[in-house]
Amino acid sequence: MSEKKVSLLEGFKAFLTRGNVIDLAVAVVIGAAFTNIVNAVVKGVINPLVGAFGTQDLDSYSSCLQGPCTTDPKTGEMDGIEILWGSVLSAAIGFLITAAVVYFLMVLPMAKYLARRAAMQAAKEGVRETLEVSELEVLKEIRDALVAQRTGGAPGSDGPGSGEGPGAAGGEAAGPRADR
Repeated sequence: MSEKKVSLLEGFKAFLTRGNVIDLAVAVVIGAAFTNIVNAVVKGVINPLVGAFGTQDLDSYSSCLQGPCTTDPKTGEMDGIEILWGSVLSAAIGFLITAAVVYFLMVLPMAKYLARRAAMQAAKEGVRETLEVSELEVLKEIRDALVAQRTGGAPGSDGPGSGEGPGAAGGEAAGPRADR
């Protein structure tokens, strides 16, 4: 039974230390802090701008679906069905501001950075590939020169003294070599 506890704890530890879990936790904390900023902008800037055309608080915009929508002063109950569309509008504006800030300040710059980085990586790969091709060409030239030196002719050709060394060219008979 202690083995199961150890494996459960190890699994939990691996889950917590996995990179994407930590990234998600950081994103949630930053998102919560960012929500406060957006709410302050909506309530401090957007609502007063909308208030220039009506009330300063979007939450007070409402419509009555059925009945006169009056509040009984004795009981505090609402007569009729009230639709609070001002709070929905306020939330939608807050969402649009949040989405715009996230896109223009985070997503777009990161996409440009990643595209620039990918282009640089592709350029490096192209240079590396060119270097590899040129190294291969140099090695082929060295090989051909060594073959030509051994055979006494041009690389790939069977000259008159093929296989007998450099002194066998020109139709002369090659003598025995001391190095064989």
